[in-house]
Amino acid sequence: MRQLLVFGARDDAEEVAEALGEWFPALGVPRVVRETLAGEDDAEDAQWLVVVEGLEQGALAKVDELVERYEGWRESG
Repeated sequence: MRQLLVFGARDDAEEVAEALGEWFPALGVPRVVRETLAGEDDAEDAQWLVVVEGLEQGALAKVDELVERYEGWRESG
């Protein structure tokens, strides 16, 4: 199942992606993508997503702890 890790800052998203790539080498380094909020024209309102596919259910608690440290959240996709 695909997981979307959502952050307000690009640096946070990139650091989390790098950490996940080290923790779960079989997944590779997850993609970091920018998502502009619907109806928003201001680049300041963009969110940064780390797209992770193939995580096992048992790894989600560890991922959630990491995401919370960077003031982000996880959505299942």
